[in-house]
Amino acid sequence: MQTYAKTVPVMERHRFDPSSLDRYLRQHLAGYRGGLEVRQFDSGHSNPTFFVAADMDDGQRHDFVLRKKPPGQLVASAHQVDREFRVISALAATDVPVARTHLLCADDQVIGQMFYLMDAVPGRILIDASMPDQSPAERTAIFDSMNDVLARLHKVDPARVGLGDYGRTGQYIARQVARWSKQYAELKTEHIPAMEKLATWLPENIPAEDPTTIVHGDFRLGNLIVHPTEPRVVAVLDWELSTLGHPLCDVAYNCLGYHLKDPPHGFATVDFARLGLPTEQDYVAAYCRRTGRASIPHWNYYLAFSLYRLAAIAQGVYRRGLQGNSSNPESVKMSKSARERAELAWSLVS
Repeated sequence: MQTYAKTVPVMERHRFDPSSLDRYLRQHLAGYRGGLEVRQFDSGHSNPTFFVAADMDDGQRHDFVLRKKPPGQLVASAHQVDREFRVISALAATDVPVARTHLLCADDQVIGQMFYLMDAVPGRILIDASMPDQSPAERTAIFDSMNDVLARLHKVDPARVGLGDYGRTGQYIARQVARWSKQYAELKTEHIPAMEKLATWLPENIPAEDPTTIVHGDFRLGNLIVHPTEPRVVAVLDWELSTLGHPLCDVAYNCLGYHLKDPPHGFATVDFARLGLPTEQDYVAAYCRRTGRASIPHWNYYLAFSLYRLAAIAQGVYRRGLQGNSSNPESVKMSKSARERAELAWSLVS
């Protein structure tokens, strides 16, 4: 029995005709022989994700993951599963661990929205950074593996893997602040003073250093698959926000848990030595060693930027929850999260 994240029957608002998917896979998935089973992963706020099992011509049942756009009216720049498919496919030729992709379907008539199919990677998704079921040594190794994978990603040459045009070069932070400010304004449901202050302050104080690498955009423990029994990362998930951009924004986002108190994502108040977790200073230093950096100046700026972006995303999730088309029923609670993230960001730079 393979180890995967928890699944549930397909939620009502995300149901589609499995017979239509079956017909499509018979035509487009090499070796497909039917026996289709579809369940939904119960985690995630953005692109609905499904576990798919099927009989293949090698006589075995094979496990896949299907990611699709959510239903309803969507922000034009969001939920681009075709970009996810492209970057995962490209990174297969690197030392960044990703799932093997199989197909991308842009025909909305098949299951209602664009989707792609990739292998299901056995392993554990450890949402809670305190990892209560792990030993201190295992926690140390998992955090170190997470750090190593992020450094590996940032060392990939985009042009060498066919991603030279995956985004624009330079001025990533300026464009991102403009993008998330616009999206927040479009999806705003209440006035958050800290968001308004950050929208003005962030573009006026962008650090001069402006490198460009492949960035994940949502790199955190909960978006990684850890080996079923070993303390190492075997796949990176959820590439929806990936692009060419500033690598230090990825690093800062990955470190937000050090500044958030509420579990599972926040662990600012834990006993790092007892749990075997590195301090933020040690974690950042390990990334610097792996990427040949002496240090990261303007660290609080990158943290504030990441929190601002996270607040805008939370606002979008909350708005979709009000409309009833988020994949997570907890999304209607995200309004509080948006406010708290914005206020924390402003406290770091004011």
